[in-house]
Amino acid sequence: MNTVFMHCRPGFEGEVCSEIAEHAARLNVSGYAKAKPSAACAEFVCTEAGGAERLMQRLMQRLRFAELIFPRQWARGSFVELPETDRISVILEHMADFPVCGSLWLEVVDTNDGKELSNFCKKFEGHLRKALLKAGKLVENADDKPRLLLTFKSGREVFLGLAESNNSAMWPMGIPRLKFPREAPSRSTLKLEDAWHHFIPRDQWDDRLHSDMTGVDLGAAPGGWTWQLVNRGMLVIAIDNGPMAESLMDTGLVQHLMADGFTFKPKQPVDWMVCDIVEKPARNAAMLEEWIGEGHCREAVVNLKLPMKQRYAEVRRLLDRIADGFKARGIQVEIGCKQLYHDREEVTCHLRRLDVKKPKSR
Repeated sequence: MNTVFMHCRPGFEGEVCSEIAEHAARLNVSGYAKAKPSAACAEFVCTEAGGAERLMQRLMQRLRFAELIFPRQWARGSFVELPETDRISVILEHMADFPVCGSLWLEVVDTNDGKELSNFCKKFEGHLRKALLKAGKLVENADDKPRLLLTFKSGREVFLGLAESNNSAMWPMGIPRLKFPREAPSRSTLKLEDAWHHFIPRDQWDDRLHSDMTGVDLGAAPGGWTWQLVNRGMLVIAIDNGPMAESLMDTGLVQHLMADGFTFKPKQPVDWMVCDIVEKPARNAAMLEEWIGEGHCREAVVNLKLPMKQRYAEVRRLLDRIADGFKARGIQVEIGCKQLYHDREEVTCHLRRLDVKKPKSR
């Protein structure tokens, strides 16, 4: 139980290692991070007894799992070698000192080899769940108890871990099960929906994403992100020199302006600004700070495209610069940043200004 195992996007193992190692050093938890390239996972191996649990608990006091940037999922535990048969008995044996758990998730890493194990996990889960219930190691739907997470590296090796249900991913492997809406003009629409699920509690959607609101989509064409705003009933100003989907224009909720997304400013403050422009991350970050800082919008979702090297260091630098800018302005802003499942070589930032009145309803 002395390793923290983390899922991530393939190719970003180094960023996970850098991020968790930085937090561990700050929290005085000794250990080392390691990962194999393109393995879609990383580990932080603690060198003192109880280090993994201490790291997760201390980190929870400073920020929640959802506030980590690159890990998709995490758990504390250890790897277990499994026999060809009677795997359940071996798992139960290794769980002798485990607490009673309130839920069970079987996971695989997000690689082709991992996906091939999905069918095995589906078949195995029912048998394991039944055995855990019988052994008194599992009670169903008990949110006050830890979640049991089994990540199968193969049919013969599994990471047996624990995580608090309220301080780990909302979905197995940190992958949301979103369905592409056929009415949307591009698959990029899932990026914004993914961001809303991650950054906005579902019970707040009706208050923060409703039909009396207004929004601006910078770099909108053909309208994947605009569609999400319109689908919530908002009036949207779409900024792009390219054409918008006719189906969106036919709604009567979209005003399309052919203008530069970096120079456009609304005549009146809006509720939302969203942006997925492909540009240097520093320029997008500066634009995001200006929109929130000058009061052009109350909330914003902006993607920052990442450089090829030192990606975690660059994201951390930009987030610190944004935070320092708001501090200098004397304004209160909630800042979130995550590499979401539907992101690629980018991270998604969500900012919410807390010290301004809501724009007038239309």
